[in-house]
Amino acid sequence: MRTSPLRIVVAEDSPTARRLLVEILRADSGLEVVGEARDGVEAVALTERLRPDLVTMDIQMPRMDGLDATRRIMTDVPTPVVVVSTLVERDIQTSMAALRAGALAVLQKPVGPESPAFDAESRRLRDTLRAMAEVKVVRRWPDRAIPATAPVAPPLATRPSVVAMAASTGGPAALYQILSGLPASFPVPVLVVQHIALGFGEGLARWLGTATPLRVKVAEAGEPLTPGCVYLAPDDRHLGLTADGRAEVSNAAPVHGFRPSANWLFRAVARTHGAASLAVMLTGMGQDGLDGIRELHQAGGRVLAQDEASSVVYGMPGMVVGAHLAHEVIPLEQLSDRLLRAFA
Repeated sequence: MRTSPLRIVVAEDSPTARRLLVEILRADSGLEVVGEARDGVEAVALTERLRPDLVTMDIQMPRMDGLDATRRIMTDVPTPVVVVSTLVERDIQTSMAALRAGALAVLQKPVGPESPAFDAESRRLRDTLRAMAEVKVVRRWPDRAIPATAPVAPPLATRPSVVAMAASTGGPAALYQILSGLPASFPVPVLVVQHIALGFGEGLARWLGTATPLRVKVAEAGEPLTPGCVYLAPDDRHLGLTADGRAEVSNAAPVHGFRPSANWLFRAVARTHGAASLAVMLTGMGQDGLDGIRELHQAGGRVLAQDEASSVVYGMPGMVVGAHLAHEVIPLEQLSDRLLRAFA
């Protein structure tokens, strides 16, 4: 058990916002701000010199923005990075790109003590930093070509009629890579639960849409689920589906603390599609989805899990693999090809 405070570098160009973030973090004796950067260049330099446990990263900064700084840190001195960004339209897309560059999470920047949500936002920020600081990040080599040839996959007893995916930490980048390898003719709907900060759902859908010819959207209650379309769980809502092939959006209580819940999605798919279900468990912390995967497995559905080497965090897929519920354990770069082979 850790006894020393987590050492954090705060990168933020606004003196006012930086002071607020530092005060929020210093309110917790388990967090220590060891450096303050005014731009991306300073963020990289301080990270190399101080070797902190974590960096909080603004996006829009002079000299070097947060996206380039994150990429440099993950290449030169791999360190957990959490993007702390104002929720404006132009920031959402860039924040998604920061996740692809190696940031572990994106959080809304607390607006200030005058907001009624300030205390809750501050707690969430501190809790997220503590969790992300424990992630064992790996070096990101730029422009590294990775072979994408998958081994011959065992045949599926039943042709899938739906694909359900779930992810948490590292998920946006994983989804981006998977969807980039799927054609517009993909023959079934794809349902996705991604744990992400409130307010980023629509932005995530638009960003993922730039990677693929598939249509990517936030699910709407009661809409028909169509092939060639990717449906994301809405902010703070569970995503399921009905027996007649429509999206189910629910504000039911969180499942083990999660809403949207991967357990909710996988259970709904198991209930409505049974052996024609294809589930994909991607990188993420914790074990959300394990119980739902168990039900889907028992219903005869197929379960794919991302492998440890390509996962940012091997919590969610690792739990599925450890419970002997994964039919196949596959590197991220081979998952698109494996999904296409399911319909060959």
